[in-house]
Amino acid sequence: MFGWSELVPAFPEILVLSMACVVLLVGLFTDKKKGGFIVFLSVITMMFAAILTLKDHVAGVEFTKTVIFNGTFIRDEFGDMLKVVVYLLMISVFFYAKQYLRQHDNLQGEYFALLLFATLGIMVMISGHNFIALYLGLELLALSSYALVAYNRNDLNGNEAAMKYFILGALASGMLLYGMSLIYGAVGTLQINEISQAIAGQNNDMFLVLGLIFVIVGIGFKLGAAPFHMWVPDVYEGAPTATTLFIASAPKIAAFALAVRILGQSLDVLMIHWQSMLATLAIVSIIVGNLFALQQTNLKRLFAYSTISHIGFMLLGLVGGAEGIAASMFYIIVYTIMAVGGFGMIVLLSNKGMEADQIADFKGLNQRSGWYAFLMLLLVASMAGFPPLIGFFSKLYVLKAVIDQGHIILAAVAVIFAVIGAFYYLKIIKVMYFEESETDQAIDASFDVKTVLSINALAQLGLLVLLPVLFQYCIRVTGSL
Repeated sequence: MFGWSELVPAFPEILVLSMACVVLLVGLFTDKKKGGFIVFLSVITMMFAAILTLKDHVAGVEFTKTVIFNGTFIRDEFGDMLKVVVYLLMISVFFYAKQYLRQHDNLQGEYFALLLFATLGIMVMISGHNFIALYLGLELLALSSYALVAYNRNDLNGNEAAMKYFILGALASGMLLYGMSLIYGAVGTLQINEISQAIAGQNNDMFLVLGLIFVIVGIGFKLGAAPFHMWVPDVYEGAPTATTLFIASAPKIAAFALAVRILGQSLDVLMIHWQSMLATLAIVSIIVGNLFALQQTNLKRLFAYSTISHIGFMLLGLVGGAEGIAASMFYIIVYTIMAVGGFGMIVLLSNKGMEADQIADFKGLNQRSGWYAFLMLLLVASMAGFPPLIGFFSKLYVLKAVIDQGHIILAAVAVIFAVIGAFYYLKIIKVMYFEESETDQAIDASFDVKTVLSINALAQLGLLVLLPVLFQYCIRVTGSL
């Protein structure tokens, strides 16, 4: 049995697990057309989880890294920062999901319970200090995500997307687990800190490199990096938009944490091998993502290929040394904020029987609502990396870290295809401002959804005030790993 002192650092995870069960039970007695109390419970859960996570970081108190549960779980500044970002993202997801599910008269407790279980999986991935713990968190997230994609059982596209996601996800999980087993066979331990020490003390690295290859394939799939991106556009398009905006946001934080825990901490001695692999994945992702996005008319598929290119930028940062890891952390945080807002706009413009997932659905948005057109402008311009929005600086930090490490060609290719990619974002802006609207239907949304969406979009400007502080904090927490 574990003592009280070992349970305290894991209180946020215990809270989320408990509330997921509560929400599941409450949902049994809730009308499909209402469900406001379920959303309230879910949002309150994230707020209290944030309080429990941040209480050890109060001013004047020195935070100490804690490893519990026989070395399988770690509480550190890196993990806590990512968890707080996840809580904020999930609050946005809950409000957008409420709007979407009410439009379709299908607001049920199990949907939000699945989101909470998925959040728990993300938290375990972020704090995993052992290969088995990381894998358990990954599978909890994955299984919840499969069910969320197939949530609308009468939607053939959603069922097809869920099946593809499940099959490819199972294959990738198997490869990741096989890679972990090879590494375990070579070093004889599953503990992250012990693996690094064991690798440094031996010369036979054949199984380690082979295991590393399988691990990177698994991580590449979970991130949606090319050439392991086949599931991304189909799942993004086929899943309910409420599910798509979840998959595009918080799980990317978890996959980044997984990459840093495995590659940056346990396999840091093999950096010369995995950096070259990640550089290849990064450039291929940037090229494939931007070129294929140019051809899309479906906005969800466009954002899917856009995600692939953004993941390429994030992976590029991991090639840039210590500062590059901090730049990647900053990039993935900024990207997830942009992504959840972009899909939130699709939810906002959708209504029962029609999802606004075509670029044509945004025609003349400025005529219907100048405010929402401005919000979408901020979001897509930040995704494109237009200055002075926060998306520009996230790309700049990654490129600077890569150039500082001498990878000039990588940076040049990334810049060229980022400029090419700006075209499809400009296409959305053109449609909103320079084409006639095909409908005069009023945009109907609750006050809370409008507020969350406005905060999402305005953050692209507002975060500039905290830009130096945020990036320095990213450098600090990644440097303490």
